[in-house]
Amino acid sequence: MTFSLGLTGSIGMGKSTTAALFLEAGCAVWDADAAVHRLYDKGGAAVAAIQSVYPGAVLDGQVSREALKQIIGKDPKALSMIEAIVHPLVSQDRSKFRSEAKNDILVFDIPLLFETGSDSEMDAVACVMIDAETQKDRVLARETMTVEQFSQILGKQLPIEEKSARSDYVIVTDTVDHARAQVDVILADIKGKMANA
Repeated sequence: MTFSLGLTGSIGMGKSTTAALFLEAGCAVWDADAAVHRLYDKGGAAVAAIQSVYPGAVLDGQVSREALKQIIGKDPKALSMIEAIVHPLVSQDRSKFRSEAKNDILVFDIPLLFETGSDSEMDAVACVMIDAETQKDRVLARETMTVEQFSQILGKQLPIEEKSARSDYVIVTDTVDHARAQVDVILADIKGKMANA
C-alpha cells in the first residue's frame, strides 16, 4: 500500500524546502515545477505543441519561460491555451512517477493543488504557510520577480487561509528545524494510519 500526500502552499512559503525534508525522511517526492521544466526542455513533450501555437516561445529547441511570460502579458487568452497543452502532460508525468515509485509514502509538491483539482488524487494534503510579510520578503529577496509579478501570482492562487483550512496538515515554515519537526509528526501519523488500514 502506498500513501499519496499532496504538498501545497503559496509562493515563498517554503514548499521546496519542506519537500526536501520529506525526501530526506525517505519519501519519494514528485515536483510539479520540475515536471514542467522537463516538458519545456530540449526533447520535452511540450516543445512541439507549444511551438505549433506560439512559435516565438521556442528558442534553441526549448520553451523559453521568458518568452512565454511576454506572450501571456500581451494576450489574455494565451495562459489558458498553454495550460491546456501543459496540464495533461504534467498529469502523465505524475502518473509515470506514481507507477514507478518504490516508496510507501509519495509526496506530490504541487503549488496549484486545489486550483487544478489534483487534491482529489491524494490521500491527504499538507499545506506550508508563513505570515504575509515573511512571504513577501522571501520572494523579493530572490530578485527574479517584481512586486507586480508577485501580486499577479498571488491573484491566481487561492488565499492561503483557504488552502490551509482545506488541508489535513499545516506546516509552519518559520525555521527549518521547526518545519522538520512537523514533517516528522505528519509522517508518524501517516505511518500509523497505514499500519491500521
